[in-house]
Amino acid sequence: MAAHTVDRRRLLQWAAAGVASAWLPRAAGQASWNGNPFSLGVASGSPSHDSVVLWTRLMAPGFFDTLPAHPVAVGWEVAHDERFTRIARSGESPALPALAHSVHAEVTGLEPDRWYFYRFMAGDAVSATGRTRTFPAPDAAVQKLRLAYASCQRWEHGYYSAYRHMRAEDLDAVLFLGDYIYEYPTAADPVRVPSGGWLLTLEDYRRRYALHKSDADLQAMHMACPWLHVWDDHEVQNDYAGLQPGDSGRLAPLPIDGFAARRAAAYQAFYEHMPLRASVLTRAVAGLATGAPMRIYSRQRVGRLATILMLDGRQYRDPQACMPAGTFGSAYVDPVSCSEWNDPKRSMLGAAQEQWLDSALAGSTSGWTIIGQQTLFGRRDARPGPGEYFWNDGWDGYATARTRLTDALQRHRAANPVILGGDVHQNWVGNVKADYARADSATVGVEFCGTSISSRSAPNPRIWERLADNPHFVFADAEHRGYGVAEFTPTRLTTSLRVVDDVRRQDAAVRTLARFVVEAGRRQIERDT
Repeated sequence: MAAHTVDRRRLLQWAAAGVASAWLPRAAGQASWNGNPFSLGVASGSPSHDSVVLWTRLMAPGFFDTLPAHPVAVGWEVAHDERFTRIARSGESPALPALAHSVHAEVTGLEPDRWYFYRFMAGDAVSATGRTRTFPAPDAAVQKLRLAYASCQRWEHGYYSAYRHMRAEDLDAVLFLGDYIYEYPTAADPVRVPSGGWLLTLEDYRRRYALHKSDADLQAMHMACPWLHVWDDHEVQNDYAGLQPGDSGRLAPLPIDGFAARRAAAYQAFYEHMPLRASVLTRAVAGLATGAPMRIYSRQRVGRLATILMLDGRQYRDPQACMPAGTFGSAYVDPVSCSEWNDPKRSMLGAAQEQWLDSALAGSTSGWTIIGQQTLFGRRDARPGPGEYFWNDGWDGYATARTRLTDALQRHRAANPVILGGDVHQNWVGNVKADYARADSATVGVEFCGTSISSRSAPNPRIWERLADNPHFVFADAEHRGYGVAEFTPTRLTTSLRVVDDVRRQDAAVRTLARFVVEAGRRQIERDT
């Protein structure tokens, strides 16, 4: 085990250092391939005003079986035009076998607020062409930012037809808010069947990512614009919290090294398959015993129009409050009977991330403050009528931490806060309150918690009763799958809830379920008829 930890530390140091291509050995026989080594597609992400990350992963026919056991040099080009007659940047990056032959090319020196085309080359193979963009310079006057937010794409539950429609939305970027894969072996009445059983090892997670990335609609959406990614629980295990296992621990064995090793493997696979900067790995060299932490929370400025803050609500959180003895995961809890519920020390984000977020909010005083995070933010009582019943895995289970965030929004006068979430497989739209226990409390922002791309939600015929018990929410829907589109201008936000008619069909149609408007400076949601 010690040797494995050392090896892993070294490979992550290589990735974080952005290994220079000059040392890469030129492999004999790589001039031609027996198939398309770019079958998992290409992607871009982590955009700034002058750089972007380009991603691909070499995959030979036979799922891992014929790639060399040494690094492969992969060339890349970024061009102003789709025919690549005007090259803006080009270079070579290593596809390391220790990182599943993935490539993370951090392209710098690009012009602000520009669309580019990109592609990869390995031997005589050339990838499909992707399209990406840089954000405007931090001091630029920007008239429009158009984002999609999405989450929860369980393979077994349906097709990713939502992405086929998302491609037509003319987006600047996609915010993916967690549950890119699921760790389960199968599902009841599956639409599609995953490969393999429970995800426990690095190879398990790699294969599941490869399965998801084989989907043509998902590949096409990755090729359309840059993505910003955070994870939730299913990239590792359902309802895990920090280094505490989640509830599927009772259903599936753990790796021989325990949950920390499983989390380390899952985090490495996440990095291998996402267009992330190597800087997220700076703490991952700590090794298996600590679960190989990675810093994925980030801040991006989009001219003077918006600040995008992407949060990690899973890695640093305290365990869920008041679970029955001997159990892990989540539950619905009566807060009156839970002594931990209002413990001020409990955190969803962890102390270091909370401090970082407080500082970031202090600098977000103009335009829109967009917070992308994993789950429902507002208080949601699940028991209609007298009494209260809350889910302890969401922000309700970390109520004092939520209050610290809303206090920070007010203290720093963060400009026009908009909180985007996922996780619950339902659409919930509401006003963010300073104190959810008081009906007359000040509104400090707005919230759009999106439904899933494909993951099922239990039908809820009493959802309108839940809305009546939680009047800070203005809309809810548990029936539909899809995504949200949020268009920001200097004067207003318009958010459309886009839903497909049947995720069991690859040719599913799409429609707008509801549309909402928020005027800049008002912090109040209005239904757009």
